[in-house]
Amino acid sequence: MTSGIPYAEVIGDPISHSKSPLIHKFWLGKLGIEGDYRATRVRPDELGAYFEVRARDPLWRGCNITMPLKLAALDHVRKPHDPSFPPEPVNLAVAKEGAIHGFNTDIHGLMEPLVALQPERLDLSGRTQKEQTLTAVVLGAGGVLYSVAWVLMSLGYNPIILVARSREKVERFLERADRRQFGVLPWGDPLPSCDLLVNATPLGMEGQGRMPYDASSVRAGGIVFEMLYHPLETCLLADARARGLRCIDGLQMLLGQAAPSFQLLFGAPAPRQHDQELRELLTA
Repeated sequence: MTSGIPYAEVIGDPISHSKSPLIHKFWLGKLGIEGDYRATRVRPDELGAYFEVRARDPLWRGCNITMPLKLAALDHVRKPHDPSFPPEPVNLAVAKEGAIHGFNTDIHGLMEPLVALQPERLDLSGRTQKEQTLTAVVLGAGGVLYSVAWVLMSLGYNPIILVARSREKVERFLERADRRQFGVLPWGDPLPSCDLLVNATPLGMEGQGRMPYDASSVRAGGIVFEMLYHPLETCLLADARARGLRCIDGLQMLLGQAAPSFQLLFGAPAPRQHDQELRELLTA
């Protein structure tokens, strides 16, 4: 099963669309590191058994975790909790010192492209410049919402409007958040004017249904952050580009979260100087 070399993987359901194996194998090759990276389908009811088996494999370095397992994975890893914010989901599990430790590198994947588009939101010490408040709308209430909310709060967005199909998931999130910074709208209602629109749903991905919203609510000069990358140019992104809005595609987030994951899994910094070559490979 392990072919005698260290390996890591990405787990989720579905998982066949994942580009993580291409990314990590590309970096392994550039650095000349012996190792492998795979995609493994794991359903929610299989997660406990999966970690039990992997924990006994000395060649397993860990795994990235994607939909719909990010919150469920909290029950199977060791992770420090910051009491100032709701428990973050984990998108990375690393085998270390006889235990499985959980990490959240989605924070990096979200923060990196947002700060690149609006560096004025941070001062030289890294503290957020909050004099100018901006409004954000987030579509979806899955596990990644916790990371999205943390990043947007750190960058000074207020209010953050949550629009999701599951009111139950929204309420679960708000039970552990500062409700004063969030608004909630029913799914299907018109979106309010905003400076940033984030799609954190699977809608728009091949086989997952159509995204019912467009970018018409985003103010001129605003940003549309599409977390999907299959396809890379979703209908939401295409509409945003046609309106002259600034856009962040799913590959930007994917590379941003993959880099710290790679270092934790394989012990070496990701060679980000090859990002353009990697994007060309991923979009070929």
